[in-house]
Amino acid sequence: MDNRSQVVPLPLDGVRVVDFSQFLAGPYCTMQLADYGADVIKIERPGTGDDSRAMGPQSGGESFPFQQPNRNKRSIAVDLRSDDGVRIVRELIDRADVVVENFRPGVTARLGVDYASVAGSNPNLIYCSISGFGQTGPISRRPGFDIIAQGMAGFLRMTGAPEGQPAKMGVAVTDLAAGLNAALAITMAYVHRLRGGEGQYIDVSLLDAGIGLTVWEAGAYFGAGEDAVATGSRHRKIAPYQAFPTKDGYVTIGANNQKLWEILCRDVLERPDLITRPEYAASADRIARVDQLEDELSVLLREHPTDYWAQRLDAAGVPGGPVLTYAEAMAQPQVAQRAMAATVVHPVMGEINVLGPVAKLSATTPTVRTAGPLLGEHTDGVLAELGYSEADVAALRSTGVVAG
Repeated sequence: MDNRSQVVPLPLDGVRVVDFSQFLAGPYCTMQLADYGADVIKIERPGTGDDSRAMGPQSGGESFPFQQPNRNKRSIAVDLRSDDGVRIVRELIDRADVVVENFRPGVTARLGVDYASVAGSNPNLIYCSISGFGQTGPISRRPGFDIIAQGMAGFLRMTGAPEGQPAKMGVAVTDLAAGLNAALAITMAYVHRLRGGEGQYIDVSLLDAGIGLTVWEAGAYFGAGEDAVATGSRHRKIAPYQAFPTKDGYVTIGANNQKLWEILCRDVLERPDLITRPEYAASADRIARVDQLEDELSVLLREHPTDYWAQRLDAAGVPGGPVLTYAEAMAQPQVAQRAMAATVVHPVMGEINVLGPVAKLSATTPTVRTAGPLLGEHTDGVLAELGYSEADVAALRSTGVVAG
């Protein structure tokens, strides 16, 4: 038999996820699970839904940003302020493998859908809470978004120009890191359950996720008490490892060891004399004189355009590349070949692009199968799976308990 003709199930086929989350950290977590086959049922407020549905640009009243982390999901619009709405989601949770929520700590308990309230009827449940600061600690009850977590993780003081104002990272890094950590933790908890273990509770915070990314910075702080300050594009412990100006733009160079430094000087810059200069002899010397080094290399690199240097770096085997705008980055043939833009058909927006999955697995590569759902698009179908008749659903809709 030719196994290549068989459809290989995705790793999380059959795993049901009840997703109370909105905006980015939680939806990015459940997007990862959905891409690998999980049936993610997104619980949304009737009328408005996930707050990111209001973000522009839009087409036909539907948000392009919302589409990115919400593909491959189903949506049910339920009023959690009503007893019937809570009863419906409790029924969903009783049949679920995973719950993900990113309410402020305390909200799920008030609604009666916190882990303590639901685990008794579903002991195999994996329940993940994502919040700004975690479920414990002196500030756990505070609301927290990415910009708050970036500031409190030190990122705004270590990003940007050394003498500039606090600078936010260009992407919502703590949201995304929290979402990835949550998806990994859920997967590990599911593996534990497959091995005969029980369900469990997972607590992920944006602040922890941000702090967890500070690998080199933590080494310097724990080892020598060094504070991490803004260095522009420079590396804190390696030089040259940064962006340099060229005749028409910028080029990045990553000479992160002595061998690459020598190749850079000899074969790319055609300045072998730099290798024997005592002030640049070793990595520590170059770091100690990084201002001088940057000035000297910048003079050389401004003599030619970015493409010239990118080609020379590539030919010599020195890591480097152009500094691109986001539009230029997405237009690269390499990005297209790696399928980092996927095409799906939306019932209102038509054919649209969303980001493709990052990891490429040889047997079970994640897929983008459907566009992000309309608000409440799957309300009737999900309720039917719970045993509700058409008359039941009509009655719930007439009282505003559900919509869609």
